[in-house]
Amino acid sequence: MSKPLKEHICEEQLFSSIFRKHSKDLHDFLYYKFGGTLNPQDKMQEAFVKLWENCSKVPPDKARSFLFTTANNLMLNEFAHQKVVLRHRKTKQKQSTNINPEFLLQEKQYREKLEKAIANLTEAQRVAFLMNRVEGKRFKEIAELLDISTKAVEKRIYGALKKLRQDIEEL
Repeated sequence: MSKPLKEHICEEQLFSSIFRKHSKDLHDFLYYKFGGTLNPQDKMQEAFVKLWENCSKVPPDKARSFLFTTANNLMLNEFAHQKVVLRHRKTKQKQSTNINPEFLLQEKQYREKLEKAIANLTEAQRVAFLMNRVEGKRFKEIAELLDISTKAVEKRIYGALKKLRQDIEEL
């Protein structure tokens, strides 16, 4: 037995009156609960679409409850989705390269030579060189920290570079 015509939400006039009556309240509810970032206007409209799709199953006196429950669930789903998206953005993407094992071996050997060559520098050269090249400090900053002249810093760094070039031919 079908319901009388006035009790079906599928009737366009009744659906329109339900929309006019509840759309602003539903939008405001979603906005106040979740804020504007998850687009409450879209979720409000989606809830009304779901109501229309289920119009023969939802009695008019349950329409408000159906709309608010559906819209709330849509927002919760969107919130959960955004958390996944954010978590995915935080994880570093694996970088695939076409580097062959020979290149990796050469790189490792070069790094070992460089570390050994840096270790062979005098302490003064090594400190000035690493402060400049690794920490990015300017000559003037290094001079102030080490309490020496800028010319002394220049001499130490250039001496370190000269010695490194001798120890490592590829540099």
